[in-house]
Amino acid sequence: MFDIRGNFMAALAASGLLLGTGTAQAQIKIATAGPMTGQYASFGEQMMRGAEMAVADINAAGGVLGERLELLIGDDACDPKQAVAVANKMVSDGVVFMAGHFCSGSSIPASKVYEEEQILQISPASTNPKLTDEGDDNVFRVCGRDDQQGIVGGNLLADVFGEKKIAILHDKTAYGKGLADETRKRLNARGVTEAMYEAYTAGEKDYTAIVSKMKAVGIDAFYVGGYHTEAGLMIRQAHEQGYRPQLVSGDALVTDEFWKITGAAGEGTLMTFSPDPRKNPEAAEVVKKFKAQDYEPEGYTLYTYGAIQAWAQAVEKAGSTDTAAVVAALRSNRFDTVLGGIGFDEKGDVTAPGYVWYEWSGGTYDYAKKTM
Repeated sequence: MFDIRGNFMAALAASGLLLGTGTAQAQIKIATAGPMTGQYASFGEQMMRGAEMAVADINAAGGVLGERLELLIGDDACDPKQAVAVANKMVSDGVVFMAGHFCSGSSIPASKVYEEEQILQISPASTNPKLTDEGDDNVFRVCGRDDQQGIVGGNLLADVFGEKKIAILHDKTAYGKGLADETRKRLNARGVTEAMYEAYTAGEKDYTAIVSKMKAVGIDAFYVGGYHTEAGLMIRQAHEQGYRPQLVSGDALVTDEFWKITGAAGEGTLMTFSPDPRKNPEAAEVVKKFKAQDYEPEGYTLYTYGAIQAWAQAVEKAGSTDTAAVVAALRSNRFDTVLGGIGFDEKGDVTAPGYVWYEWSGGTYDYAKKTM
C-alpha cells in the first residue's frame, strides 16, 4: 500500500504511533489520524495524502495567521485503544487541531481526550451519529451521518429489491453495525422485512459460510454494513460458488482496493457516498496536483484536505487558534473548500449535500445510472 513511502512506514512503526511531517521552523501543530497500517490502510493513505497536500498548500500561501503549519500523522489502525493512545500523544505534542479520525470506533473514544484537552476535532470520515450527538462543542465532521446514509440505502433496497429477498450484514463495529441498523430501520419503515440479519467478524479471509447461508436462503441482494475488504471477499467468494447476488453497501467502499479484491465480481456493486468532490470546480487545481504526483484523490482524500481548509479559514476569522474562538467561527460562517461551500450546524455536522448512489464498473466507481 505504501510502497513509495517505505521510510515513512518504517518510522511510523518505530514510533508506534506518530510521525511529524512538517519542518523544524513550524509554529502551529496540527494532525490527522487514521488506519495508516492494517487492513484499512488505503483509507489512512487517503487521509495522509489529503492532509499533506493541504498543509503544503497553506504554507505556500503564507501559513495561518502568518505562521507555518507542522503536520503530525497518527496511526490508530482503526483500534479504539490505539486511537486513545494517539490522542494522548497528540496532546503531549501540542497539537491544536485534529483532522481525524477515520473509523467511528476510533473517533468517538478519541474525541473524549480532545474534549478534555479542548483540542478541535473535525473528522473527514466518521459517520456514526454518536460522534456529534454526544460530542462536545469541539467536535465536527465534514462527512455525512449514518442516519442520513441509512435512509438512502433503505430506500434503494425497498424501491429496487423490495419484492426480493434481502440480507442485512454488519461487522459489529460502531460504523458497520450503526450503518446496517439505520439502513434496516428505513427498509422496515418502508414495509419491507429483511429475510436475513447477520453479524460477521471483520478481518477474516473466508466468508464462504455466510455466503453459503445466503445462497441457501435465496438472498437476491445483500447489504454490508462494514468495510471494503470483507464486502469484497464476500462477493468474490459468492461468484466462486456460482452465486451472483447484488452487493449493496456504504461509503467504506470508496477505494480502488475494493476492486483489487473483487476483480470482475465487483462489477455492478452499488454503494452510497457523498457527492464526489473530485468533480467540484473548486477542487480542480488540487485534483490536478494530485494526479501530477500519479495519485488519484479518491474517497476521503479531499475530505481531509477540506477539513483542514475549513479549520484554517476559521482560525483566520477568529484571529486565534484558541479552540473556543475557532469553534465560534466554524458555527457562524461558511467556508470555501474543495468540498464546495460548507458550514456546520449546532451539533457540528456539515451542512452540505447528502448521499448519492455510485456503481462500480470496470475497476472504477461513478454515479449510478441504474438507480437514478
